Amino acid sequence: RPQMAYSEPRKIAFVGDYLPRKCGIATFSHDLQNAVAHVATTECIVVPVDDIVGGYEYPPEVRFQISEQELDSYRRAADFLNFSNVDVVSLQHEFGIYGGPGGSHILALLRDLRLPVVTTLHTVLPNPDVIMRRVMDQLAELSTRLVVMTERSRSMLRREYDVPENKI
Repeated sequence: RPQMAYSEPRKIAFVGDYLPRKCGIATFSHDLQNAVAHVATTECIVVPVDDIVGGYEYPPEVRFQISEQELDSYRRAADFLNFSNVDVVSLQHEFGIYGGPGGSHILALLRDLRLPVVTTLHTVLPNPDVIMRRVMDQLAELSTRLVVMTERSRSMLRREYDVPENKI
């Protein structure tokens, strides 16, 4: 996995749910993209996950759409991102927004990406089942950095998932 350079990124891709889809992650992704686009001299593009056939009426920053339950759609999204001159991918992760067992389809995108990925973990499960544990372990491994919302989540990543401190 490529390491992040410390210069300001020229182009950031946001992956996750996105407005007008009605969901908390969609609102978070939209607000984050909007904030970054307005304070930095950074181009922002969005690759949302669609839970309905045909997707939504997205704004112009949406450049590619992932069909939630279609595994190949995640691989095509990775190809799109790899060839889009993106410097870093900001991935929003919540169990239940990606297809496959335990949301495992997102791992196909991450495995095929040749870019640094900063994953925001909106939930860190204290006692995941075997499938969700496997997804979380691989998500942590394939991400360049992990962002969490609470100190408790940071501690849980360290203690329960054995994620190195410098990755959080």
